[in-house]
Amino acid sequence: MFSSQCLPAFSAMLLEPRTLRLTEAPLTMSSTTTQSATFEELALPLLVSLYNHAFWLARNRAEAEDIVQETLAKALRAFDSFQPSTNFKAWIFCIMRNTFLTSRTGIAASRTIFLEDHASAFDIAAAGPSPEEIAIRLDDQVALQAALEKLQPLLREVLLLCDVEEMKYKDIALILGVPIGTVMSRISRARQALRELLRPPLGGSL
Repeated sequence: MFSSQCLPAFSAMLLEPRTLRLTEAPLTMSSTTTQSATFEELALPLLVSLYNHAFWLARNRAEAEDIVQETLAKALRAFDSFQPSTNFKAWIFCIMRNTFLTSRTGIAASRTIFLEDHASAFDIAAAGPSPEEIAIRLDDQVALQAALEKLQPLLREVLLLCDVEEMKYKDIALILGVPIGTVMSRISRARQALRELLRPPLGGSL
């Protein structure tokens, strides 16, 4: 999988919120109860990841901030339903995706029909360098970001969840509300598409 060590281009593209609204949000919540204190402890380390993923979903900084703000509020209200033995990151990312889907941008995006969610022979990884190997050799943030922006939104989303957020297939399936087989199919297609998009910057040497 991609990592901040082998993919400096990905980590360099992480965006910081332009205002203090995100970092202040959890601090405005009541800290007089164990529940809210526990929520802050779990949520604070994820703020940057939440914001960056919201930005890739909405493609707008202000809307991404609003989505994260609303996500935090919803998650705190629903914190009683969170099972401590489960993955908090997957749980709150699921809330954030549902929040995005009810936004104006999300409603428009949901109208896009993705017709290639069925496993096929094309889902077998093609021979040649993996996307992460291409990225290492490319070491070009501009080209990598341009390639990501050209991916279909559903492919970009699953690739970011898997290779940037390093989530397991079962957690991605929970967030996206699709079977694990669909997650695997999308990841395969996303990596293949990214590989093809990154070929031109390397002069077709891959």
